[in-house]
Amino acid sequence: MRQVELLYFDDCPNWRDADELLGRLAGEVEFELTRRLVTAAEEAEALGFRGSPSILVDGVDPFAAGDEPVGLSCRIYQTPHGPAGSPTLDQLRAVLTCGA
Repeated sequence: MRQVELLYFDDCPNWRDADELLGRLAGEVEFELTRRLVTAAEEAEALGFRGSPSILVDGVDPFAAGDEPVGLSCRIYQTPHGPAGSPTLDQLRAVLTCGA
C-alpha cells in the first residue's frame, strides 16, 4: 500500500484543497494518508519542504523538479490549466497509480 504524506503549514490555504482531492481519491486508489504540520523554518529546511502543500508518495515528492526553494511558503504547481496552488485530481491520480 502506498504511503502518502501531506506536508503543510497553517497559513497556506492551498493544503486544504490538496487534502480534499486526496480524500476524493481515497475511494478509488488504496493508500494511507498522514498529514504533517510544518511549523518552523528549521523544520522546513530539515525536511526539504518545498512549500505548502507538499505531497510525498512513498517518501518521494513526485512533483519536485529539484530547483524549488525550501521554506515556509505556498507552493505553486504546474497543471494543464496553468499554475495552481495544488496538483489537479488527475495529476494526483497519476502519481498514486504509477507503478501500482
